Amino acid sequence: MNKGVIVLSIALLTGGVYGNANAQNAPDNTGVNVRDRADNALTAGEQSNNKDDLHLTAAIRRAIVKDDSLSMMAHNIKIISTNGAVTLRGPVKSDQEKEVIASKAQAIAGTDKVDNELEVASQ
Repeated sequence: MNKGVIVLSIALLTGGVYGNANAQNAPDNTGVNVRDRADNALTAGEQSNNKDDLHLTAAIRRAIVKDDSLSMMAHNIKIISTNGAVTLRGPVKSDQEKEVIASKAQAIAGTDKVDNELEVASQ
C-alpha cells in the first residue's frame, strides 16, 4: 500500500484531517438564539411593509452604508421599522460605531423613535 493511501485512509477513519479541530472550535450562538426568541425581541422578519416604514429603513440604511468610516460589520446591522419606531440590532466593532449608527438613525427617525440594541462584538 502506498504512503498517500495510508494517510488518506487514516484521515477518513478519524473524521477527516480537520474533523476534530472543527468540532472543537464550532461557534456557539446559544445566547444569541435565546435572546432572539424572547417574546419582545424584534427580528428582521418583523419589518413592516408599510410604505413609510420601508422608506425609513431604507433612508437609515443609506446613511449607514454611505459612511466609509464604519466597518462591514456595522454596514450589515439589522434595521427594523414598525409604525415609525426603529430598532437597531446586531454586532458592531466598537462603542463609537454603535453611537454613530444610533445618531444617524435618530437624525432620520427622531431621537425618541430609536431603540439601540446594537452590541459591541468581542474581539
